[in-house]
Amino acid sequence: MSLINKEIGDFTVQAYVDGDFKTVSKADVFGKWSVFFFYPADFTFVCPTELEDLANKYEEFKGIGCEIYSVSCDSHFVHKAWHDASKTIKKIKYPMLADPTGALTRDFEVMIEADGMAERGSFIVNPEGRIVAYEVIAGNVGRNADELFRRVQASQFVAEHGDQVCPAKWQPGAETLKPSLDLVGLL
Repeated sequence: MSLINKEIGDFTVQAYVDGDFKTVSKADVFGKWSVFFFYPADFTFVCPTELEDLANKYEEFKGIGCEIYSVSCDSHFVHKAWHDASKTIKKIKYPMLADPTGALTRDFEVMIEADGMAERGSFIVNPEGRIVAYEVIAGNVGRNADELFRRVQASQFVAEHGDQVCPAKWQPGAETLKPSLDLVGLL
């Protein structure tokens, strides 16, 4: 079953951000674009490469009004320990959400129950708290922040311009399409 247009459930979790512990809830998501970036666990192998990639692009995400929330089933204490121990993870400025009960991970349907860990899931959530795009991939394949950024931009564009759609590889400023019978099967 698809999660497109599903409103995310209520949640309140602890996060490690800006050298401190903070509470993040569903109320923080409303009014802006968000990316929920689930990953299996702290102190692993592929995860830090993905989180660093997002950290390197974080200012660009913020520049288009989008907050990044990385999420694993580790506690906020473990997030802090990883942040303190790793030069790579020290670069992270976005909130690292702790989901030790797995409630948030289950709400987004990416919990691996047998392992108590999250799948690699990336979810774009609109300012109304609804999922507009997502992908879930195997744990042994890292994701690309550039493509995720492009998808957020395309999602924002179509939200603003409801009569247009973005073709493959669309970038801001590129030509879009207006769906019509004239285009069916001709491209």
